[in-house]
Amino acid sequence: MARRISTLRYLAELEPFLAINLMKFQFLVAVVTFGFIGCTSEPASISLFNGTDLSGWHVDVPEMDSVATAINPFIVRDGHLVSLGTPEGHLITDAVYSNYRLEVTYRFTGTPGNCGVLIHASTPRALYAMFPKSIEVQMMTENAGDFWVIVEDITVPDMIERRGPEEEWGITEGKKRRILNLTDGSESPVGEWNTMIVEAVGDQIKVWMNGDLVNHGTGATAQSGQIAVQAEGSEVEFSSLVLTPITAISE
Repeated sequence: MARRISTLRYLAELEPFLAINLMKFQFLVAVVTFGFIGCTSEPASISLFNGTDLSGWHVDVPEMDSVATAINPFIVRDGHLVSLGTPEGHLITDAVYSNYRLEVTYRFTGTPGNCGVLIHASTPRALYAMFPKSIEVQMMTENAGDFWVIVEDITVPDMIERRGPEEEWGITEGKKRRILNLTDGSESPVGEWNTMIVEAVGDQIKVWMNGDLVNHGTGATAQSGQIAVQAEGSEVEFSSLVLTPITAISE
C-alpha cells in the first residue's frame, strides 16, 4: 500500500514536467511543419552559369567543324561568362526548360554590339545553317527586347506596325522575322550592366529591360526548349543567368 501511494505521489509530481515538455514538443512540430511548408512554397532558382566553367552547356559554332584554328568564342573570365563574338555561333543548355523566369545580367564590354538570348530552342542550325529553331530575345544595343522569330513564331499587339506588312511576315530566310520592342532608352550605357528578365509560361513570353516592360507576346509556337546565348560579332559579358520556375506571367 505504501509503495502504491509513493508511486501515485511520484506521478503527480511528474505531471507538470510532462505537460511542459509535451507543449514544447507540440511547438517544435508546429515550427518544423511551418518551416517545411514555407520552404516548399518557394520555387528553387537555378543558376545556369556556375561562375567557373561551362558545365551544363554545349557549344555549336559551325566554323569549328571545318577550321582547325577556329577558337571557342565562349569562355569564362574573372567569374563571368564571356561571348567573344567571333566565330559566330551559340552556347546552348544541355537541359530543356519550360514555365520559368530567366534573369540575365550582361554588358557590352567596349563598343555597342549585337547578341541575344534564345528561348525554346530545339533543332540546331535551322536558319542560315547557324541559328537553332527558337524565339530570340534581342540584346543588340538600342534594340534590346525585340523578338526575332527563328522557324517559330509569336504574336504581339500592333503586329503590322511592329513587324511590317503582313504579306512579308515569315519565320525563315528572307522573311520579316523581327518584332520591334515597346520602348526606347531602357538600356544602360555601353559598359554598364543591364538586367533583362524573360518570363515564358505556356504560349506567352514577356520581357523587361532594367525594370521597363519592353515586349509581351502570345501564341508562341513553342512552349519549351533549350536556352542559348549568341556569339554574334560583339564581346559580351554575362555575370549571371538565373532561372526560376513559375506558373504564371507577372503583371
